[in-house]
Amino acid sequence: MQVAELDIRNPSGLHARPAATFVKTAAAFRSKVSIENLTRGSKPANAKSLLGVLACGVEKGHRILVSAEGEDEVAAIEAVRKLADGDFGEAAKG
Repeated sequence: MQVAELDIRNPSGLHARPAATFVKTAAAFRSKVSIENLTRGSKPANAKSLLGVLACGVEKGHRILVSAEGEDEVAAIEAVRKLADGDFGEAAKG
């Protein structure tokens, strides 16, 4: 199992379009991928489910834990980390 703790810096957190982008990225892998909002203490959710990701209530400034388990777990975590590092394609604001 691979895990990554990521800080969310984009203005809208994981709502609407950024959440859809996150789910699309996670769904591209065969591994089981899950997400937890460490800031809110949410239970793990399926990162390939838009409703599951939205239910985590991830906002700007929150810290998430993403885990992947399976044959392409390393690549899955790298892709999600790259997505978060790029602020899900949104400009980060102060």
